[in-house]
Amino acid sequence: MAKKKATRKKAASKRKYGKAAGKKVKSAMHRKKKGTLKSGRGGKGGTVKSRKQAIAIGLSEARKSGAKVPKKKK
Repeated sequence: MAKKKATRKKAASKRKYGKAAGKKVKSAMHRKKKGTLKSGRGGKGGTVKSRKQAIAIGLSEARKSGAKVPKKKK
């Protein structure tokens, strides 16, 4: 009896995030490093300290501009 090799169909890899979303996140990271990335709408919005928060702000900006970004988890 010959053993059958398990073959799996390889799904076409699709990008979860578009290139525009990556650019927005990259620019948010640069602004964080410079110290000009602010959280909040207006007034005395504090500067962002954490990397995760900077990424979240970049993705949020990408969503607003209409870039390909997955929906937020609830």
